[in-house]
Amino acid sequence: MNFLEAENVVKQYANHLALDKVSIQVPEGKVFGLLGPNGAGKTTLIRIINRITAPDSGTIRFNGREFQPNDIYQIGYLPEERGLYKKMKVGEQAIYLAQLKGLSYQEARKRLINWFEKFDIMPWWNKKLEELSKGMQQKIQFIITIIHEPKLLIFDEPFSGFDPVNAELLKKEILELRDAGHTIIFSTHNMSSVEEICDNIALINRSKVVLAGNVTEVKNRFRTNNYTVRFHTEAGKLQAIPELFSILTEKDQAGTSEVRIHKEPSITNSALLSALAQQTEIISFTEEIPSMNDIFINTVSGTNTTQA
Repeated sequence: MNFLEAENVVKQYANHLALDKVSIQVPEGKVFGLLGPNGAGKTTLIRIINRITAPDSGTIRFNGREFQPNDIYQIGYLPEERGLYKKMKVGEQAIYLAQLKGLSYQEARKRLINWFEKFDIMPWWNKKLEELSKGMQQKIQFIITIIHEPKLLIFDEPFSGFDPVNAELLKKEILELRDAGHTIIFSTHNMSSVEEICDNIALINRSKVVLAGNVTEVKNRFRTNNYTVRFHTEAGKLQAIPELFSILTEKDQAGTSEVRIHKEPSITNSALLSALAQQTEIISFTEEIPSMNDIFINTVSGTNTTQA
C-alpha cells in the first residue's frame, strides 16, 4: 500500500517552473529516497507535502485519501535549514516544541529524557543551544522531529554537517524507525547513503521525475553485462569469443591477470563461466553492478544532454 502519493503536482514561481507534473508513490513502512541535484525541485515538493505551500495543480493523497489539514500532525519534518532558538535552554525548548506537536508536558519530558540519554546528550539539558556543537544541535533537532512518533517522517539532507560516527548513528535510528512501522521520505543529493537506507527512490531533475522504482530493480535496470575476471597468468590468457563475450580491458599484476569483459545479453552466466574455465583457471568472477551514484550521474547527465 502507498502511504503517500503525489499526482501530477505543478508549482510555478514567477518565471521558474519548480515542479512539472511530478508524481511519486511512497510505500507504507519503507524509506523512500527523494533524490536529485540542487535546485531540482525536491524541497518544493517536501514543502507542499508539509502544507507550507500549496501546489498550483495536482493532488496529494495521504494514507489512501486526499490530504486533510489535520494530517500535518502525523508528519515529522527535519528541514535542511535548521531552526532552533539559540538563546533558549535545550530542555525547555525541546519540551515546548513537543507540546506544540500535541504531547502533554509530562509525556514530552519523559520521551525527551529517554532520547537524550540514548544519544548521550543529557548533560546538555540545561545549556543554551548556542553552547552546543553543530552536531549536538542536529541531534536535538532530530529528536524534536520524531518525538511525537508521527506516521510519516521527512528528512531533508539529514546528514549535512554530521561527522561519520554521528552519521552512522543517525542511519541506524532511521532504519529502526522504518522497522517500527514509520514511513520515511529521505531527501538528498548525496548518493553515498542511499543504497544503505532507501527501499525505493524517485529521482527528480529539472522539475520532473526522470527515474523511479525499487532500489534493487533500478540497479538491475542499469546493468551493463560487464564482468571482471581474475585468473592465474600462468594458466593462460583469455581469448575473446565474439558470440559469447568481448574483452574490454586487461591488466597483469604479480602472477594474476584481471580482465574486464562484456557478455552478450543472450548468454547465461553458466555458459560464460564454462567457456572461461576452458581457457584458464578462474580466481574470481564478478559482475559490475552500477552504484546509485553512477546511476544518478548517468541519468542526470543524460537528461541534461537531452534537454539542452
